[in-house]
Amino acid sequence: MEDVRAQGRSGPRLRVARRDGWFLLLAAAIVGVDQLTKWVVRASIERGDAVEVLPFFRIVHVTNTGAAFGMLQGAGPLLIVASLAGLAAIVVYLFNPGFAHPVVRLGLACMLGGAVGNLIDRVAEGRVVDFLKVPHWPAFNVADSAISIGVVILLWSMLFQDTERDRSSS
Repeated sequence: MEDVRAQGRSGPRLRVARRDGWFLLLAAAIVGVDQLTKWVVRASIERGDAVEVLPFFRIVHVTNTGAAFGMLQGAGPLLIVASLAGLAAIVVYLFNPGFAHPVVRLGLACMLGGAVGNLIDRVAEGRVVDFLKVPHWPAFNVADSAISIGVVILLWSMLFQDTERDRSSS
């Protein structure tokens, strides 16, 4: 795949190169695993039921029409628009040469896959299936986990990349 560059515009340009394939592959794998696990839960566990896997871990079948942790219940159209805006921002950052550090891009790829996974549910069914349950925590899914892991990776990268730059410039 050749570099794709915007013509006739000044400022930052997006660039898609061969090395971007693994980030897109990771995002696609997250979407695939997320949708597969949600399908298995829908097919095998009645909504509202739970299966105890370990004393501290259950597989449940609940749905969520809101955002993370049950906030904004029933705000489906708003969440779809917000998700699309978030996806656009992630794609811009993912392919921006200024964010070329692989750790930053790893976090963005995780967030991209998770956002697409939950967006598919919101558009197709108007709600997201959550099925992983630990005590004292709302149920969540693979997409939620990928988004959370991506955010942690980005925060870690921002904190420690700045520290590395400071050390190398002294």
